Amino acid sequence: MIHLENEFLEAHGFQTSKGNNIFCGDSFYMTVTEEYFLCVVADGLGSGKYANESSQAVTSVVRSNLDESVDTLMDYSNKVSLRKRGAAVAIFKADFAQRKFEYSCVGNIRFYIYSPSGKLTYPMPVTGYLSGRPQKFRTQKFSYEPNSKFLIHSDGFTNVNTRTVLGSGLSVSSLTDHLKAKQENATDDMTFIVGSLL
Repeated sequence: MIHLENEFLEAHGFQTSKGNNIFCGDSFYMTVTEEYFLCVVADGLGSGKYANESSQAVTSVVRSNLDESVDTLMDYSNKVSLRKRGAAVAIFKADFAQRKFEYSCVGNIRFYIYSPSGKLTYPMPVTGYLSGRPQKFRTQKFSYEPNSKFLIHSDGFTNVNTRTVLGSGLSVSSLTDHLKAKQENATDDMTFIVGSLL
């Protein structure tokens, strides 16, 4: 598990592999600065070594280009997916000063953000996966309220009532424990990141 925290954000990332496989087909990376929070979740097609190779290529290129826009990072992620198995990819970048975030996704990764006023935002992903083929991305921009909670997860995640869980008032640490306890699906790789934008 990975935990990040500063005055603007708290986030936990958790991952398990299919059937305790040595290779997890999902990869994720997240980082926080005084200016922004950036995270990427990549779900390599299938499972095992080649799924891991695909998802790791995506997280590596994002890690090497942190200051780029989400659109540019999606383009880089697509290019490094050429001649690999391919991956579903979601990238989320929050700008603390503007209280805005950008989000883009291709494939079956889900993202939710819940505001203290009770609004649940769920940007729709583009269907498919990154494979190096020329592709259009749908990068969306949203404002967020202070103390909004978010959840991003791959398709191996055992679903919960997202609105109820994110609106429960639990701390990020308690949310993490709650979500971990719900994950009983050993038939797929699973990744989730849950956090609060303060």
